[in-house]
Amino acid sequence: MPIIFHIAEREAWHGAQVKQSYQPEMFPAEGFIHCSTSAQVLQVANIRFRDRRDLLLLSIDTDKVEAEIRYENLEGGEQLFPHIYGELPTDAVVRVAEFQPGADRFFELP
Repeated sequence: MPIIFHIAEREAWHGAQVKQSYQPEMFPAEGFIHCSTSAQVLQVANIRFRDRRDLLLLSIDTDKVEAEIRYENLEGGEQLFPHIYGELPTDAVVRVAEFQPGADRFFELP
C-alpha cells in the first residue's frame, strides 16, 4: 500500500464526500491532481500554502486509485512529483488530517 499525499481545501474535500469522488478546483484546467511523497509534502506546504488554515492532508493509498499516477516534474528541477490523471475516489483516501501551520508559520506532519 504505497501512500502519497494531497493537500486539499477543507470545503472541497467535504463536497467530494457527497459525490464519492474528489477533484481540486484546478483539475479541469490542469487535468491532474497534484500530490507529494512523504519526503516532499512539507516542502510543498511551506512554499505553496503558507499561512493557510483551511487545509486537510489526504493520505492516498495508490493501490486504490484507478487513474494513472505519473511521477514527473512539470516545473523544472529534478524532483519527481506524483500526479493523478483522473478523479480521486474518496475510498482511496485512507486518512484525512487537519493540516495547519504552527505558530512559526511552518507546517509539520500530523
